[in-house]
Amino acid sequence: MNASEIQIDPSPALRGLACRECGQPYDHAPVHVCEMCFGPLEVVYDYDAIAKTLTRELIASRPQTMWRYAELLPLSGAPTVGAAVGGTPLLRADKLARALGVREVWVKTDGVCHPSLSFKDRVVSVALSKAKEFGFKTVGCASTGNLANSVAANAAAAGLRAYIFVPSTLERAKIVGTQVYGPRVVAIDGTYDDVNRLCAEIGDKYNWGFANVNLRPYYAEGSKSFAFEIAEALGWKTPDHIVTPMAGGSLICKIQKAWNELAKVGLLEEPPATRIHGAQAAGCAPIANAVLEGRETIKPVRQPNTVAHSLAIGNPADGFYAVRTMAETGGAAAAVLDENIVSSMQLLAETEGVFTETAGGVTVGATRELIRRGEIGKDDSVVICSTGQGLKTADPLVKKLPPPRVIAPKVADFDALERELG
Repeated sequence: MNASEIQIDPSPALRGLACRECGQPYDHAPVHVCEMCFGPLEVVYDYDAIAKTLTRELIASRPQTMWRYAELLPLSGAPTVGAAVGGTPLLRADKLARALGVREVWVKTDGVCHPSLSFKDRVVSVALSKAKEFGFKTVGCASTGNLANSVAANAAAAGLRAYIFVPSTLERAKIVGTQVYGPRVVAIDGTYDDVNRLCAEIGDKYNWGFANVNLRPYYAEGSKSFAFEIAEALGWKTPDHIVTPMAGGSLICKIQKAWNELAKVGLLEEPPATRIHGAQAAGCAPIANAVLEGRETIKPVRQPNTVAHSLAIGNPADGFYAVRTMAETGGAAAAVLDENIVSSMQLLAETEGVFTETAGGVTVGATRELIRRGEIGKDDSVVICSTGQGLKTADPLVKKLPPPRVIAPKVADFDALERELG
């Protein structure tokens, strides 16, 4: 699919940026912090204008990608990067539902997202398309893995030069999955937060477009497509619950924003009443801990220690807003131990044939905990977010899973094994 196949006029409803705290307006530009109060900036739309043109029928007539919802995404025209991104399955998971003891479970499976097999392809396609609108020739990111893969892949396809900055402790598989696209990969001796601070300085000095720094207001908007697709797949309704992984905290906030936007433009059957829950690994749970301890403020985690490296952001940029999202929607939080992350990856694979990465193990594990605590009722419906492909983070399973049994190439030996295994 080429960008030219997506027939979208420049949006007259795209208004600019505004500070989430003080409301100060800004023209479209690669900026992410308010000059007045240092609050984060986000994209502003004219929802009345969008409601006049965007219909379910129009959406259904478009290709099965995230760009079906273009009027609610922050580009000035058709995407120039990632035209085939999105459109991933929402799987009804009846066997998992029985294992968990609830009525209805769905799994949103972004582990098959094009091109790098994670949810990050959504945010990157928006960020890099916007980077090209702004005239950037070099793009980059600070990443714990999946974002690195996605920026590298999408930059290669778009002909952009890319610099990828990662913590030196990142899984080798994710580094290889970035290097194969030919970017310049720089490993930093420090945490993700150290990497992110460095990228902010480099972006300013070299005038490069960093997906999750100076392009962050646009980048974050790509997350909304994940929630748009869920609502459409459920017949323009939202579930009773959704369990969302939290790293920087952006996705959980944008799920709420996405469903509120669908209501504002008249696309939902009824106003969203979903309880939005947040999941983190216990070894790096600054947002979940704030909720569990009844705090609005985030206490940074200085040394993350978890197998869920993709969620190991100790000082989450949107942590405060993630806490607020859970409070506003009646959601709860859970912090999942590493052993439960791994067993939850196995549970999803064994019941539904979905191999999720460690972040998906976190959301499945959190769902189990939320059901145990009574936050999710037995007669409720729940969507579990699986945001990446399990082959990227197979290492934690190596110690857990036994090696295969070895037998001689004889039927008699197999017969004996079959009797043993039953």
